[in-house]
Amino acid sequence: MGLTMTSPSARCMLANPNVVSRSVAAQNRRFRAATVRERSVILSLLALAAVNAAGQTVPSPYAGSETCQTCHEDIYNAFAKNPHHRVETDAKPGWKGHGFKGQACESCHGPAQKHTESASAEDIRNPAKLLAAATDKICLTCHLNQPTHVGRLQSSHARNQVACTTCHQIHANGPFGLVARKPASINEQCANCHISVWAQFQKPNHHKLPEGAMSCVDCHNPHGSMRPAMTQTFAANEPGCFKCHGDKRGPFTFEHAVVRFEGCAACHEAHGSANPRMLARQEVRLVCLECHASLPAAERTGPVMGVVPPAFHDLRTARFQNCTICHQKIHGSHVDRNLLR
Repeated sequence: MGLTMTSPSARCMLANPNVVSRSVAAQNRRFRAATVRERSVILSLLALAAVNAAGQTVPSPYAGSETCQTCHEDIYNAFAKNPHHRVETDAKPGWKGHGFKGQACESCHGPAQKHTESASAEDIRNPAKLLAAATDKICLTCHLNQPTHVGRLQSSHARNQVACTTCHQIHANGPFGLVARKPASINEQCANCHISVWAQFQKPNHHKLPEGAMSCVDCHNPHGSMRPAMTQTFAANEPGCFKCHGDKRGPFTFEHAVVRFEGCAACHEAHGSANPRMLARQEVRLVCLECHASLPAAERTGPVMGVVPPAFHDLRTARFQNCTICHQKIHGSHVDRNLLR
């Protein structure tokens, strides 16, 4: 075997042909007492015993990707232009460790030797036909802990049993990647499931998705996010809205608390609205009154500042029927705590 044994106990293990056949408990005791070098020899002996059982070499359950080409030539040729083909050709140590080198097809479909002999679909694994959790487990063998998949296990897509292969077409897109890249194609794919959301974009005021100027993934992270509705984050985990609307970001001396604690969606309907400012209500005052109805003033020296007569903000008067005439700095202010202009 070409092994040099310096420890008497190690030489005893190597010389004793019954070491592999001892009871599990005895092996465990000896393994725990052995040195690192001795453990390596023991593991080598166990591996040799498994391979050379009855004096014969155990055949590999893997057939190799070239064998798959015999029947699946169109898929094989398309896969050669696919980013996953790197598993076949790249010498990345992690892929070698998983036994994927030269077996790119079998890294997802499992050992194929039995399938090549029987040609039965029952003898090969098809991730697209597995339960979502089982499919995700296959993908996460390589893709776990990647930044883009930070929330995959906790995202609403995962909880709703939407598998990776629902959006990612492993063989179809060839050199264009595993998923749609153009805004129009992304929006069409998302709309297949989110029909009610796509209907909101048909309202007169909306983000420019139907026009193809934006895509759903500009605002949402399909793999998951720490924010509600799987929305993208910006800078210090702030709402992704600030990526485009930076003038509303702050920080402000006097913040509008709802912007900080509930986010933009507390007042705005991001997908589409009847209001030109994409507000959640058709009139500005109706949005404000959801929080500011009949609220007292900080100092009770005069009439209450609420909206119930007799109040300072008497909604029966036209001058008080549009809040933003006076309170223009509704996203935050540096000069007035009442967000006045």
